[in-house]
Amino acid sequence: MNSSKVRDLFLRFFELKGHQIVVSAPMVIQNDPTLMFANSGMNQFKDIFLGNTEAKYNRIANSQKCLRVSGKHNDLEQVGNDTYHHTMFEMLGNWSFGDYFKEDAIAWAWEFLINECKLDTDRLYVTFFEGSKADGLAKDEDTYNIWKKYIAKDRIIGGNKKDNFWEMEEIGPCGPCSEIHYDNRIDEERKKINGNTLVNQNHHDVIEIWNLVFMQYNHKSNKTMEELPNQHVDTGMGFERLCMIMQGKQSNYDTDIFRSLIKTIVKLSGKKYNENQKVATAMRVVADHIRAIAFSIADGQLPSNIKAGYVIRRILRRAVRYAYNFLDLRSAFMYKLVDVLIRQLGDQFTELKKQKKLIQKVIKEEEDSFLRTLEEGSKRIEQIIAKSDGVISGKAIFELYDTYGFPVDLTALILSEQDLSFNQADFDASMQEQKDRSKKAGKVDKEDWKVLIDDEKEEFVGYNKLETEIKITRYRKIKSNNGEQYQLVFNITPFYPEGGGQVGDTGVIINKNQSTAVVDTQKENNLIIHFTNTLPKNVNDTFLAKVNTDDRIASARNHTATHLLHESLRKILGEHVVQKGSLVCPDYLRFDFSHFSKITTKELQEIEKMVNFKILANITLNEQINLPLMEAKSIGAIMLFGEKYEDLVRMIQFDSSMELCGGTHVNATGEIGLFKIFSEGSIASGIRRIEAKTGVYAMQYLNQKEQLISDISTSLKNKDIEKSIEKLITDNKRLEKQLSVIKKANVSTAKDDFLKLAVDSNGIRLITQKVDMDEESIKNICFQLRKEENLAVVLGSENNGKAFLSIMLTDDLVEKGLNANTIIREMAKEIEGRGGGQPFFASAGGSNTKGIDNALYKAKEILE
Repeated sequence: MNSSKVRDLFLRFFELKGHQIVVSAPMVIQNDPTLMFANSGMNQFKDIFLGNTEAKYNRIANSQKCLRVSGKHNDLEQVGNDTYHHTMFEMLGNWSFGDYFKEDAIAWAWEFLINECKLDTDRLYVTFFEGSKADGLAKDEDTYNIWKKYIAKDRIIGGNKKDNFWEMEEIGPCGPCSEIHYDNRIDEERKKINGNTLVNQNHHDVIEIWNLVFMQYNHKSNKTMEELPNQHVDTGMGFERLCMIMQGKQSNYDTDIFRSLIKTIVKLSGKKYNENQKVATAMRVVADHIRAIAFSIADGQLPSNIKAGYVIRRILRRAVRYAYNFLDLRSAFMYKLVDVLIRQLGDQFTELKKQKKLIQKVIKEEEDSFLRTLEEGSKRIEQIIAKSDGVISGKAIFELYDTYGFPVDLTALILSEQDLSFNQADFDASMQEQKDRSKKAGKVDKEDWKVLIDDEKEEFVGYNKLETEIKITRYRKIKSNNGEQYQLVFNITPFYPEGGGQVGDTGVIINKNQSTAVVDTQKENNLIIHFTNTLPKNVNDTFLAKVNTDDRIASARNHTATHLLHESLRKILGEHVVQKGSLVCPDYLRFDFSHFSKITTKELQEIEKMVNFKILANITLNEQINLPLMEAKSIGAIMLFGEKYEDLVRMIQFDSSMELCGGTHVNATGEIGLFKIFSEGSIASGIRRIEAKTGVYAMQYLNQKEQLISDISTSLKNKDIEKSIEKLITDNKRLEKQLSVIKKANVSTAKDDFLKLAVDSNGIRLITQKVDMDEESIKNICFQLRKEENLAVVLGSENNGKAFLSIMLTDDLVEKGLNANTIIREMAKEIEGRGGGQPFFASAGGSNTKGIDNALYKAKEILE
């Protein structure tokens, strides 16, 4: 049974059991600060489990795209080294929201595996929660007794809290779970060792295939557990593992899910899959990682150096490094696998087809970039070795990893080829310091909510009102790196919470005794949360909530302008333009979008003109609230991929511009006043960014430009600025040529003067001097002096507030083992800079000009 039929078998089975089949949510999480990626099937239903949202359906089933490469669930290092862990995988799941519980969940799981999948009962084992005295949790007797109806007692195994108790987070819904394991060993192996001794022992052939989670508790911040009012079922089955079993394979990578990818990798590399263990591992890594990378880009996450983007970049670089080392693939190739992946999964996940061009372009450019990094990293390792005297600093290796993204395991491999190793303890210490800094920076301690009014539903009235009377329904104190703050929830609120690219409102809540500033507004678990630095003295009072009107109106101008810009981009550049991010602030707007070439000046002018014509037309807002989602789709409203939309949506329309949006907008486009683009450029492969201003901020920007032109005209003493600047450029080029001739003449005459400065330093003729020369002149004098013998020249200079160092060693000194590149790195520390070069000549620049003298002295010490 091929993988498509296995997926369909699961979904049809649970559809017949009364489950609503829903599509996979995006793998990249957009609106949850606690998660970067969906790491399990339940993520899109989190608000239901937390009690913040009512379930549309009591029973649901689907196949969810998941990624496990960070945080609590991190399988990255196992991927490729075994045959059943993956970065990106599909999780088949069925859920009950306050409907059926353990009895039906277990019965249907057994029915599906035995009756539908025809699995051998002699290969199945199940686990249940055996309890935890330390946590005051009793044994899950219910689950144990239910399983006895279906399977022999010796196949029902008790598990500890780590294996058989599921928690969403440190606080929140949780409960016992029951895992189903499959013994995939050959019969000879099964006869030797009883499978029940291998369950949860990381055996590569005795693996968990399905986890049934029974949410029945709420874990509070004081460590106590309380029964949830509604009990839920959350199950997750590894799709790839089920396919392996159904197709009679010993490895997930032998199934049709991966077979085409591996065949293509074999063709590209010219190596056989099972040529040796390293080659097989590398091919598995590439076949797995291309899925994670492609799906992440399709879901809107591009590789970068921060947060989720860094995770994707790390996955891609891990694949490139394995291919570089073990498959001899030294040029970009992974982008060629995208077509194969789309043939395999494009019908199930149409976003791959829609984003194909972008996915391929981003991957290729990332590959090319990292391949250059590999070459540069190899050179830097050689420099580290040359400087080390055989003892490689773990801190230096960490800096190579941290600064240049050079994989530490590749560094270890390169060193091992020269019978070298680095100080692992020092590396681990540096790594831990970085983790501690990151953890400390991101740590937020939250108290439990103090509930004042039992009001589960908070009304947002901010579309029509900027001030209103409110009551505080709940509050809590939080502690972070920024200090103590308070989070307040109101019964109604005019404050817009950050979302859809628009920043959260600020303002005040006041009564006759006190005024408390609201410094930010955000949304979390369907609650609008107002951040304050102090807590009102009497939280039970009635307050007047007032939004900062000027900022709100300015944000509304920019948000509407963003919609008009989006439409103009699609009309002028093409329908391929897709929004990839936005920021709507009071003072400016930022819009990121997919486009594969630089926007010409003419195109940019046309885009700006089209937006301003719509502003001049004073188009009235047509706001449609509670519009059925299907109707919005049918009339062509723009929807952002990755956003979760309810069945009823809000559509913002300005003539032909129609978008689903929850943000605040002007009542008519004329209120925007003026739209002015002030920046356009590339931010990533295939992604461009436009920044613009509207209203009074656009006027201020233009006034500043006008004043600048006036000042330049005054300085040039000529109203014809263009001709004056052309003359300046021509004169400057002529003077530069004359200056170059003079400098060369000075260098020739200065050579003898420099040689007079040489002193004997432990057998070396040494010149150390601070000079008033530019970098080019210093380099020229050094290269002239290189023809001498037994001479070292160390020079320092200061130009435009920056420090500059140079060192030259004659060839005979280099042959004796001295290295200018090694010495300059030590000198550079004194000027708080960096440098490098060749063994005979190296230079460095830095910000600390006061350190030049110390740097010269340090060079003298090293040479002596």
